[in-house]
Amino acid sequence: MEFRWLGRVNYSDGLDLQNELVEQRQKGEIGDTVLLLEHEPVYTIGRTRDQSSLNLKKTLPHPVFEVNRGGQATYHGPGQLVGYLILDLVPYGKDLHTYLREIESILIDFTAEFGINSNRREGLTGVWAETRKLASIGVGVRKWVSMHGFGLNISSDLSGYDSITPCGISDVSMTSISNEIGKTVTVEEAAKSIEPLILSHLEALKNQL
Repeated sequence: MEFRWLGRVNYSDGLDLQNELVEQRQKGEIGDTVLLLEHEPVYTIGRTRDQSSLNLKKTLPHPVFEVNRGGQATYHGPGQLVGYLILDLVPYGKDLHTYLREIESILIDFTAEFGINSNRREGLTGVWAETRKLASIGVGVRKWVSMHGFGLNISSDLSGYDSITPCGISDVSMTSISNEIGKTVTVEEAAKSIEPLILSHLEALKNQL
């Protein structure tokens, strides 16, 4: 598995790279690849007729991208660690529910390294610190090769969420690792330390089958 730290990239460039890598993975030209990065401010939403989570779309302060993942609107911006997992899901069981839960497990274990007791919430995808949301997760699949992944708030300016209904959940309170522990953590150091967890979790999932 190859990990690539990209630094800060605009969303369209990141999406183009994902599409390129998905095609290469389908052809067997590359192995499983994980992109770790942060984005310039942007909103994304899955391909759904219900776009009410974008609220007043025409007045949003940042661009909007409609993409092939599940879920409602979310925000990406500086200070958020984004992970795009380009994986052939066949060795992982071709089970999207299990795959989503595994991403949650990775993030729960990662936040535990900072002393945060994060958790899941029944019926909702993502990771939470009590009732405050730390991470959003959304995946897309083409011929059983995955794309998209997670956005974990590390040291984010969370005001970007104020203009939308994050993930379509009313009255949700967003938080970050830095807010929870009262100490600034950088996205780059978070990216470096999450790599072993991603690798070990995915290897364990593969070995369960």
